[in-house]
Amino acid sequence: MSHSNNTVSLRDAPAWLSIAPAAFVFLWSTGFVGMRFGTPFAEPFTFMAWRMLLVVALLGTAAIVFRAPWPKGTNILHCIIAGLLVHACYLSGVLYAIRLGMPLGYVALIAGLQPILTAVIGGVWLVERLTPRQWLGMGLGIAGVILVVTSKHIGGSVSFAALACAAVGLLGITFGTLYQKRFCTDIDLRTGGVWQFSATGIALTLLAFAFESREVSWTPQFIGALLWLVVALSIGAISLLYVMIRHGQTASVTSLFFLTPAVTAVMAWLLFSEALPLLAIVGLAASGAGVYLVMKK
Repeated sequence: MSHSNNTVSLRDAPAWLSIAPAAFVFLWSTGFVGMRFGTPFAEPFTFMAWRMLLVVALLGTAAIVFRAPWPKGTNILHCIIAGLLVHACYLSGVLYAIRLGMPLGYVALIAGLQPILTAVIGGVWLVERLTPRQWLGMGLGIAGVILVVTSKHIGGSVSFAALACAAVGLLGITFGTLYQKRFCTDIDLRTGGVWQFSATGIALTLLAFAFESREVSWTPQFIGALLWLVVALSIGAISLLYVMIRHGQTASVTSLFFLTPAVTAVMAWLLFSEALPLLAIVGLAASGAGVYLVMKK
């Protein structure tokens, strides 16, 4: 399998892929908002299990209607592993870190390490090398994340359990995107997604039965948050992420995660009237400049 040293290539990609990075950052950032709206009404594993069920129903219907090709043999196993890493480990890790009292800023800071970790591991596993300019962009990106997080005046103690959950989420999304690039680039996103989300749903359902009450308050707010996370995040954002990974360098694509804490801070300012200090705006600019340096040809 060949691996290009270029960043995201649009030459042989669909024309609409040029707007994919901006759309992905926006959709991914709304995930934190959706989880904030929905978590008061269901425990994390239960919340995510219902989310996976609806995603499988939608993707399965689309696969049948459009007669999408189904993966066979070892490709099924690859889908299951990628799904458990990207969805089960990441989502469960982040949600339980928040539930155990870790401030959102700390969670965002730990998740913000993903592009750096991806660049280091991808350089060995996928033989993807970054240029000095791209490493400078990585540095600006992580600096921007730190500025945004520190601007929120985070307080409170962090337990080891919460830190461990956040670390599980970080490792899950990092190895999951690398695994997707290495083994799943030729698999149809609809049928591959059915296997990924089905495996994740089964795992989360078992965890919900083992550790949670599985009670859900079906309020309009919870239903709205659940539907948004299903359509915009699990189908929209994840599909964009996988398509960009297929057409570009993994580290370059994942550098977009540098922008999500800052964009989330802007959304929190608009939706929840949370403060948006000047330092956060500077961090947003630094992250944007870093992503530009990483992704620029």
